[in-house]
Parts: sequence; structure tokens; C-alpha cells
Amino acid sequence: MTAITIIVSVLFLLLILHDAFEVMLLPRRVKSRLRIVRLFFRFTWMVWSKTARRISSLDRRHNYLSLYGPLSMVWLLVVWAIGLITGFATLHWALDSGLPRGITWPNQFYFSGVTFFTLGYGDMVPHTGPGKLLAVLEAGIGLGFIAIVIGYLPVLYQLFARREARVIMMDAIAGSPPSAMTLLVRHAEGESLHELEDLLHEWQQWCAELMESQLSYPMLAFYRSQHDNQSWLGSLTTIMDSCALVMVGLKGVRTFRARLAFATARLAVIEMGRVFQVSALAFPEDRLPADKFERLREELAEAGLQFADDENPQERLAAFRNTYEPFLNGLASYLALTLPDWLPTGGPLDNWQNSPRGKSAKQLIDSVPAQPE
Repeated sequence: MTAITIIVSVLFLLLILHDAFEVMLLPRRVKSRLRIVRLFFRFTWMVWSKTARRISSLDRRHNYLSLYGPLSMVWLLVVWAIGLITGFATLHWALDSGLPRGITWPNQFYFSGVTFFTLGYGDMVPHTGPGKLLAVLEAGIGLGFIAIVIGYLPVLYQLFARREARVIMMDAIAGSPPSAMTLLVRHAEGESLHELEDLLHEWQQWCAELMESQLSYPMLAFYRSQHDNQSWLGSLTTIMDSCALVMVGLKGVRTFRARLAFATARLAVIEMGRVFQVSALAFPEDRLPADKFERLREELAEAGLQFADDENPQERLAAFRNTYEPFLNGLASYLALTLPDWLPTGGPLDNWQNSPRGKSAKQLIDSVPAQPE
């Protein structure tokens, strides 16, 4: 019985250490299904998101959902620490079980916790050679675990900040919430269509960084943006919508950069769906029905953007949309995020204008000519 207990405890410790190594140190997507972190996030997010959907107030729901990302990381670290302490406590208990005055498991759990966090009170000590060696090993692992956690959290928040910087910039580029129509119209009205390629290139790089960071650290997907009408998935949707419009064909707008950005963005969406094991999900209603498409067409035309092929642009656009919209909707449904519309649906002011004297600032900026004489 003692041998079985030792083997099970060792396997349990190796499972936790391997899980922590993959999450905090391995910079690549892990395909193994036998992972504590996978079960942890799947169960806790299922409970958390179901509770959130029962909250009627949108503000309270968003605030509630925004707590999950940071709290889940704290819970996960606590689960790992308790698991390691429990495994070592069981090993200590098994090694001391043959002594005349064996120490009870609860006392061994206390001793394991004191050793793991390197407190060293000295009120309990191991009595066997293997027990002393195990105590040294546990103290080393505990010290290493704490050091890795201290170094891991700043990296995680740095990646989050880099992701959110582009999301915040989308406010002035495409509105709040963002929309593809607003993005293209603002570039056209500002006589800056030549800068659209640079923008798509920057977002292509953002998509690559998103895929690299959130495949290695999937928990970043649960961290929400500063404003309720913005999200990393909403910004990604707007970029893909804009690329699709450009690829359908707009007079005077080159498609090369849009094709590259669209390909990278679609790969990021597919890979994120695989990480969370989310299937494609069709929208219950069309995001761009015929009446909205006509309005989109008119707004683009007023800004000087006309479709190169005037016969069937809606059909071509629908074909592009079918290659990415279901995957975006699957992720949005799982993460409890709202995808933006093709047309602007927010208020008359963007987030940067919704501040003291924001309207005056908007009027002054709107009065600045695109090309001063």
C-alpha cells in the first residue's frame, strides 16, 4: 500500500509540474488533453459565463466578466500550489508511515506547506534519510515556483498591454464600437487611402503577435478591454470585414495588403478556435442583409469609394464572409463577447470624444482640412 501511495503521489506531482511548465515556460500551443489547466478553465469559465448571462444589466455583466481573467490566474496558481503541497504531504506521510510514532497526514500537510514556502519554523522535521532529501527537494521546487510566478505575471500583463494598445487606437480609426464602413470612410474622407495599406500591414503584424501570445497563453483571451464597446475580437472582426470589402474590389484601392492581412487574421481565428475547442457557429441573423448592404454601398460611394465590379459585389462579399464569420461567432459565443456590425451602431461620439469638452475637440478636429493649402 505504501509503494502504491508513493507512485501515485509522484505521478500527481509530475502532472502538476508538467502542467505549470507548459503554461508558464513553454512558448507554443500544447495539444495534450490531459491537462489540469484545460479542465480548470473549461469548468470555471462555464460556471462564470452562465452566471454572467443571467445578469440583466449590461454594465454589471461586463464588470462581472472582466473579473474572470485576473481572478482565474490567481485561482490557477492556488490550485497548483495546493496540489504540489498535497502531493509532497502524501509522500512525507508514506515515507514516515513505518516509524513507531508516525505523523498524521494533516500534520504532514502543514509540514509540506511550511517547507514549500520555505518558512522553516523547525517545529516539525523529517525523521528518515529519504524524508530529509524530499524536504530539500520540495523547498527547492517551492522557491523555483514562486520565482517563476513573479517573473510570469509581468510578461502576461505586458502581452495584454501590447494587444490592447491597438484595440484602443481603433477608437479613432473605426469608431466605438468599430465598424468596417467607418474605417474605410474615414480614410477616404481624410484623403488617406494610401495609408490604408500601412494600417493593414500593422494589423497583420498585430494578428501574428496575437496568435503567438494567445496560443502560448490562452488565458489572455479572457482579459477584457478597458471599454465595454471594445474588445480584441471586435477589432479583429472589423479588420477582417475591411479586408473583405477591399478584396471584393474598390476603385483606386489595391488589394495586395488586404489579402495578406486577411490570411493572417483568419489563421489567428482558426487557431484560437482550436485552442478552446470551439466549433464554427452560424449567425442566427445575417450580419449584412440586403438593406444594410445598400446603405453600406451608398455611404462608401459618398466618400468616393465605389465597387469595381458593380454587378455582384454582395455575392462576392458573402462568399468571403462565409470563410470567417462562423469562426468569429463561435469564439464570440464562447467568450461572451459581442461582435461589431458592418455599419456604425454606437452613439454619435467615439470614446475619446465622450469626455469633458470632447464635442469641442471633435468640432475643431473636423474643421482641419485634409491637405492644408
